[in-house]
Amino acid sequence: MGRKRFEIGSQNVFRDLGVPDAEEHLVKAQLVFKIDTIMKRRRLKQSEAATLLGVKQPDVSRMLRGDFRPFSVERLLRFLVSLDQDVEIVVKPHRGGNRGAALHVA
Repeated sequence: MGRKRFEIGSQNVFRDLGVPDAEEHLVKAQLVFKIDTIMKRRRLKQSEAATLLGVKQPDVSRMLRGDFRPFSVERLLRFLVSLDQDVEIVVKPHRGGNRGAALHVA
């Protein structure tokens, strides 16, 4: 039996796959995950969420399936506010380490 090969990836699958603007894609994915989590917790149907977010239901469906390119980070943040969430943006000096400064969603 041969040994299985594997590679340890970074914290960003989009970077690992060579996707342009990988940092932005990761942040968008994290924001959409938050939106999806809130929708599930509140048992919102896509049509109900669409009304709250000011978009059409097919747009919500596409976003939740991972097609979030049409939505800016700012718009996704506004969606969270529309879902009655406080959004804080914290800017602080980078603490060093192996990786450079980065964006992340907590």
